[in-house]
Amino acid sequence: ERLSTIDSVVFDKTGTLTRGEPTLSHTPEEGLLQWAASLAVHSKHPYSRAIANAYKGELREVTQVQEIAGRGIEGYGDGQKLFVGKNEGDAAASVCLKRDDRVVAEFHFTDSLRADVVETVAALKREHIALTLLSGDKTAIVKDMADTLAIGQWQAEVLPQQKQETIRALKAEGRHVLMVGDGLNDAPSLAEANVSISPASGMDITQNSADIVFQGDSLWPVYESWKMAGFSTKLVKQNFILAVVYNCLAIPLAIAGYVTPMVAALAMSSSSLIVIANSFRIQRVSYDRSL
Repeated sequence: ERLSTIDSVVFDKTGTLTRGEPTLSHTPEEGLLQWAASLAVHSKHPYSRAIANAYKGELREVTQVQEIAGRGIEGYGDGQKLFVGKNEGDAAASVCLKRDDRVVAEFHFTDSLRADVVETVAALKREHIALTLLSGDKTAIVKDMADTLAIGQWQAEVLPQQKQETIRALKAEGRHVLMVGDGLNDAPSLAEANVSISPASGMDITQNSADIVFQGDSLWPVYESWKMAGFSTKLVKQNFILAVVYNCLAIPLAIAGYVTPMVAALAMSSSSLIVIANSFRIQRVSYDRSL
């Protein structure tokens, strides 16, 4: 019922609009990659997984590991403070490795869009759904994504709390918001939204916060779920009307004595069968993916 009233959709970027399987576009010096991988292996963020997967050797020991939502992951190794995450003030690097607060390596990634992203976004826009893109990535990266998908409303370098505040502001305007996200920093936003959806590739805490979890590489289930919710609500209303009409006709006839017990039993069964048959119409619904 809540999903059928949605008029705004807020998307995360990495792992939601994209496949969430980024790869390093270049390989840093092996020793630095080793330290970065030793720390990144403790995180499930797509960028962290990409760094950890890029190093095939033996990892170093890292202690006091702590993941900072929306920023990165830090710990201590070999007597030095290590950090893998955002490099503030550097618009080019997606992620950096800091050693004792000094940048010693930068990591750039490539990631492809999920299947059907363009079609899904276009389908939602055709339905006059307001779309917003919120991401913790750098401005240039998020702007490029927004331009590619023709999403006019977008914000870059946002923290988890800012995502949540944006959704709260939309709700204060009277909007009914659907949040689609997959990361640790999306969990508060998913809980704040009227309805939330997460891909099965998302973190456990994110899936637990979401109302719906979809599988596969396609983003189309987001649109299909919304459309199906609207059609389901329509069927429910139709079935209520059918029930009311039946009772308005049948009860006066029964009171007047024009309905025998056998006819009453058949009429009651027929009414239930009509409602069930109407509900089965949902199985025959298909949605046009053409732009």
